[in-house]
Amino acid sequence: MKIEKIGLGGGCHWCTEAVFQALKGVEKVEQGWISAVDAEEYSEAVVLHFDPKIISLKDLIEVHLYTHRSTSDHSLRKKYRSAVYTFSAAQQKEVDQILKHLQKDFQDTLITGVYSYKEFKMSPESFQNYYQKNPNKPFCKTYIDPKIEILLRRFPKNVMEVPIDPIKNNEEHKFKK
Repeated sequence: MKIEKIGLGGGCHWCTEAVFQALKGVEKVEQGWISAVDAEEYSEAVVLHFDPKIISLKDLIEVHLYTHRSTSDHSLRKKYRSAVYTFSAAQQKEVDQILKHLQKDFQDTLITGVYSYKEFKMSPESFQNYYQKNPNKPFCKTYIDPKIEILLRRFPKNVMEVPIDPIKNNEEHKFKK
């Protein structure tokens, strides 16, 4: 099994971490801040370790684009840069092609930048696995649950067998009404 890495940023790293922890083929999600070669400041992001035989880079990028505001150039973009951080020139070329191909699925222009990874700073332990530790906190209900719902509706083949319980319970509750 050959594990590859990719960095992704777009919103709160708690949200991004939770989304990618729910996917088949993602072996590890490191949450923190990434700096890029051409963008010295750090922004919230995750580094994914994934098995490309189980989940493709294209699928990861597509999930990423749909689970954050990838077409919105809002005022917090320095802290929450919409980005893919690559670990090689070949990976950067592949990501550029994937983004170009996926642009047709979006009405507005994707603002997601492709950067060469420079450095990573891990979040404190107390913030690691935030959603798994705090699924009922208001932040999780407001911001993370809707992203997990996107996964369940749009990318069901990529979601782990047992979806995260709060979402599963929320979905069951909605259907009982």
